[in-house]
Amino acid sequence: MRRTVFNEDHEAFRETLRAFIEAEVVPVYDEWFAAGQAPREFYYKLGELGIFGINVPEEFGGAGLDSHKFEAVLYEETARAGVQFGGSGVHVLLALPYIKMLATDEQKKRFLPKFVSGEEMWAIAMTEPGTGSDLAGMKTTARLSEDGTHYVLNGSKTFITGGVHADKVIVCARTSAPTAEDRRFGISLFAVDTKSEGYSIGRKLDKLGLRTSDTAELAFVDVKVPVEDLLGEENKGFSYLGHNLASERWGIAFGAYAQAKAAVRFATEYVRERTVFGKPVAHFQNTKFELAACQAEVDAAEAVADRATEALDAGELTPAEAASAKLFCTEVAHRVIDRCLQLHGGYGYMNEYPIARLYADNRVNRIYGGTSEIMKSIIAKDMGL
Repeated sequence: MRRTVFNEDHEAFRETLRAFIEAEVVPVYDEWFAAGQAPREFYYKLGELGIFGINVPEEFGGAGLDSHKFEAVLYEETARAGVQFGGSGVHVLLALPYIKMLATDEQKKRFLPKFVSGEEMWAIAMTEPGTGSDLAGMKTTARLSEDGTHYVLNGSKTFITGGVHADKVIVCARTSAPTAEDRRFGISLFAVDTKSEGYSIGRKLDKLGLRTSDTAELAFVDVKVPVEDLLGEENKGFSYLGHNLASERWGIAFGAYAQAKAAVRFATEYVRERTVFGKPVAHFQNTKFELAACQAEVDAAEAVADRATEALDAGELTPAEAASAKLFCTEVAHRVIDRCLQLHGGYGYMNEYPIARLYADNRVNRIYGGTSEIMKSIIAKDMGL
């Protein structure tokens, strides 16, 4: 089946990106993996390549495009090479939509040029210890000072991707108490400078997968946040968070599909080279049947991912459709990657092989951005159940 989601511009970008990965990432990726993060300098290279500015308006130094298809190419090419771009994904996929949607013209002039260049890396801090997916239960507070010039931020966050290298963090905090009618009321969003007094980075968390992506705990003790750094309106943060969930879940869905596709590639190459009982592993019927079944699942996931991409670009991807795409693609990736690892035998369990790293990286896809169980609830509600 011929894909129609990409055009010549996307394929030209693919060629440039593939060459960049081969030259700048693959040779040093083992070092990043051992260190547990990509070096901060790497993000400047991504800025120079134009990765951060694709969807940023031209007046702020970006390319001015309004499409997620270049991000989709990036997901496919990093998965194909068995690498990750550190914690930079949250910079574009999560932080940028909030800046574009909520920032004033003055804020955009301050924030976006450095965002595009990689001079300032962004993260977003929602989750807190003990609250998990229950964002309405967050305890972090931001109280307006008596003179009205700044907010005073206190609290803590955890599981913050990009939190170690971040220069700016969009922090979700309570500016008012919840009401009896709406416990989600009272949350606001702030662009917090990580160099602020009272802001501290706790542990760099030791994760099962995504080893090159820095993930941290954050703490705020009387951090002064200028009123000019409030994003959007006070107390309306929860509605803003919901607005961008569809694009976030699309990204997870497409990334999972790309990982499944890469797993089939890794396994196919391995079984052609690996010999047992005097024959290539690819010679055996079980190998052929397993890979054929995996390929069929990848083909289906590709169709779902592509359809979701077109809908997102058209502004028509609904929350239920995004949940469906995420549920399907992440569950397919789980099954396919597991079967492809099995075909590697004992070597599939060794981190020197990309399938092992992919297996660990993929597992979080069914957790973050909303668990598979939450996706099912959203879909069921849309069905009227």
